[in-house]
Amino acid sequence: MDRAVESLSGLLRKALSGKGCWAVAGVLPPRGCKGATARCRYPAERAAGAALVARGRGSPPQGVGAGYNNLFRDAEGLRRLGVSHYRFSLSWARLLPNGTAPLNPAGLAHYRRLLGHLQELGVEPVVTLYHWDLPQGLQDAFGGWTSPVLPQLFRDYAELCFRHFGGQVRYWLTMDNPYVVAWHGYGTGRLPPGVQGGPRLGYQVAHHLLQAHAKVWHLYNEHFRPTQRGKVSIALSSHWIKPQRMTEKNIKECQKSLDFVLGWFAKPIFIDGDYPESMRSNLSSLLPEFSEVEKKYIKGTADFFALSFGATLSFQLLDSHMKFQQLESISLRQLLYWISSEYNNPQIFIVENSWFVSGSTKRDDAKYIYYLKKFIMETLKAIRYDGVNVFGYTVWSLLDGFEWHRGYSIRRGLFYVDFQSHDKKLMPKSSVLFYQKLIEKNGFPPLPENQPIEGIFPCGFAWGVVDNYIQVDTTPAQFLDSNVYVWDVHQTKKLIKVDGVLTSKRKRHCVDFAAIRLQISLLQEMHVTHFHFSLKWSLILPLGNLSLINHTLVHYYQCFASELLRVNITPVVALWQPMAENQELPASLAKYGAWENPETVQAFVEYAKFCFTSLGDHIKFWITMNEPSVKNLTYTAGHNLLKAHAKAWHLYDKEFRRTQKGKVSIALQADWVEPACPFSRNDQEVADRILEFDIGWLAEPIFGNGDYPQMMRAWLHQRNSVDLYNFHLPYFSEDEKKLIQGSFDFFALSHYTTTLVGWEKEDALKYDHYLEVQMINDITWLHSPSRAAVVPWGLRKLLKWVKSKYGDVPIYVMANGIDDDQNMVHDKLRVYYIQNYINEALKAYILDNVNLQGYFVYSFNDKTAPKYGLYSYVANQYEPKPSMKHYREIVDHNGFPGPEPPELLCPEEIASCPECHFFRNRKSLLAFIAFIFVAFIVTIFFISYYSKRGERRYK
Repeated sequence: MDRAVESLSGLLRKALSGKGCWAVAGVLPPRGCKGATARCRYPAERAAGAALVARGRGSPPQGVGAGYNNLFRDAEGLRRLGVSHYRFSLSWARLLPNGTAPLNPAGLAHYRRLLGHLQELGVEPVVTLYHWDLPQGLQDAFGGWTSPVLPQLFRDYAELCFRHFGGQVRYWLTMDNPYVVAWHGYGTGRLPPGVQGGPRLGYQVAHHLLQAHAKVWHLYNEHFRPTQRGKVSIALSSHWIKPQRMTEKNIKECQKSLDFVLGWFAKPIFIDGDYPESMRSNLSSLLPEFSEVEKKYIKGTADFFALSFGATLSFQLLDSHMKFQQLESISLRQLLYWISSEYNNPQIFIVENSWFVSGSTKRDDAKYIYYLKKFIMETLKAIRYDGVNVFGYTVWSLLDGFEWHRGYSIRRGLFYVDFQSHDKKLMPKSSVLFYQKLIEKNGFPPLPENQPIEGIFPCGFAWGVVDNYIQVDTTPAQFLDSNVYVWDVHQTKKLIKVDGVLTSKRKRHCVDFAAIRLQISLLQEMHVTHFHFSLKWSLILPLGNLSLINHTLVHYYQCFASELLRVNITPVVALWQPMAENQELPASLAKYGAWENPETVQAFVEYAKFCFTSLGDHIKFWITMNEPSVKNLTYTAGHNLLKAHAKAWHLYDKEFRRTQKGKVSIALQADWVEPACPFSRNDQEVADRILEFDIGWLAEPIFGNGDYPQMMRAWLHQRNSVDLYNFHLPYFSEDEKKLIQGSFDFFALSHYTTTLVGWEKEDALKYDHYLEVQMINDITWLHSPSRAAVVPWGLRKLLKWVKSKYGDVPIYVMANGIDDDQNMVHDKLRVYYIQNYINEALKAYILDNVNLQGYFVYSFNDKTAPKYGLYSYVANQYEPKPSMKHYREIVDHNGFPGPEPPELLCPEEIASCPECHFFRNRKSLLAFIAFIFVAFIVTIFFISYYSKRGERRYK
């Protein structure tokens, strides 16, 4: 495997880790050739921006762009952003309308005004000489870049720019993205000048572009660098490609893909003055050749590596055959590492980077923000963890503008331009605030609220684990068999039952259920204090009433609960949890409307009474309904479900609480909802609305005022009147309100993830028209294999929200967990998840004074919840995962104590010691050992006694 393949392979195997990054950029609507006299086929200019570098690595550039007619107005955006650098393009057609002399005074004055204003703002310019705006006269007279005359004409144009503007410019870029000019301008014809000359002409144009660039670099180096002290490079654009499979062949194909796009121009300039070997061996006579003199002339003609990366090339202008059947990716970090490895660790200036949003998006451009966040974070990771020498970053662009073949159908500006208005009204987007704050902080410094804290939870804190449904196996143990067996030593070598001979039956014990013994032992191994599971209504009362009762199953539940109590684990039992098939309702109820049928309410109350009566002596911690899914509930079903819960709660309160001394509530699924644009009032309103529909719908009647949230009623009224949806919330009578309000002993919630929402429609597949909400993905968040976002701070925000809405109610996090790779070696995500979510719960308890009483991790094992378990289940064997052991450690310490011992110890901690704990939990084993020991001593005594008697008798 050659060096290039090795470098790419090493990159592709490099794991992403760490935090941080930076960004900014700009673009402007094209103004045509105003101020010039020549005909233009290209937009006269495109402004871009320059930007910022890693924290602790000096003071790198930070920048953006401006326009022609509204130069001073647009440039005020630079002041607002606080950028240090601004990238823009000079227009060859504006300065030299014919391509050569005479000089256009209006164009010269325009750029002098711009550079002067930038100097006043304290913003350093990064200037591109050629951004695809070749004067029409040169295209007509010579065929544009197909002619070998163009390199010298470009040198003459560059000399004019250096003489007039070089005193104010330190960073020069000869041309922008020569790949696009050569391949799509003269090869495919997709972009101006639209020449469909095929590959041969495209490679010829690239040859001339490289010669032109080298001429300009040598011109500056020899005649202007000594006095102007600037730097010159060329803006090269690239995609990133990854192999379909990690094989040597596929890796070489990826290398070839990068060679044919980026390496086409980068290798001659940064390595040896010649094209990549993969191009030479595959293109034969199509590719022009450099002489040895030309190779030396081109080699080294860049003072830094100027990189353009984003939507223009990736996924839009990259021909499919250039991928060589491999997979394209938007991994900027990996591309930066590859450039560093391939081109001898050059200084890299990211001179263009961004993504795009729909042209219909106006001010709240959340999608754009999260792409910028991703790219900037990846840049910071490349600097911090990969040792890549990046010294500047540029966002594209300052303003919305003309996007070539996409026209005005997409937007990539930080500032919104109203193209329909006469003066092209300019308004800042949410991304302006994002980028402004990023520049102020020079990256993503650690925030105090995101740092872990030390501390412990209160004494008696409930540490639990969840299993949707416990493993039920009512097969009795073999010790209950009353038959007598003899061993057939001579023939079959098996046990033979002796007919007609029976022993006396011993009393059945709960531990005779093998399944119970195993599950209890695993729970003991976790050191949890509570275990949460759900009963199966459909199996306990198959007909939905007391006419048929599964007493065997009830006895099993009784045994399971009693065995939990025997080992000091509190059972937390849900009467009903909806599952896919029949919602886990008895078939007769599911068949006739399920929860939409009012008769289900009374059936549930009867079922609850039976469970309280049969199991209440063992169970003191009840959940009426566990995680009823609001996504699948009609408003009528939710109405009946609330009444059923309330009636069951009052039943327990009146008839069972005094004797059983338990507590009852409902457990709601409560994922946090965050506004996608934190600066947007509209997005905040959407987030508040979704929280009311997802949580408040069932929580407000119970924990609030006895009725549905007012925001929910108002929204439905508005939607029904406007769109004739006819979705109406039922109304509670005053008696029903009194019945439901306060029907709780604690607030139980299940929390798994956080979602981002916005109000502007960007992706139809993730847009809810009824609630007018756009689901948005922050691609910088950690995600599980099932794409669930890992956002620990969402739990803390949720707990604070519950407290602010419903007061100082006792709260239990009844389920919290994530899926992960089933391979035990890859359990790191769940370890991270448990560690950080529990720490955020601790912050809510200590810093926010939330009355948090317990935390339950989801889930017990992979058999009942595949990929979520703390125990793997393979070949009928349970094995603890690293996450189980990590959770056990947190449980043992009751949180995250610091190096100093806590000021107050819980009573059990004061009275206990490790040795005592060992003996207390092994009473049965110790009793058996003591019995064996005593029996051994007695046996030795009798042997000794009768041996001596025998000896005396012999004498």
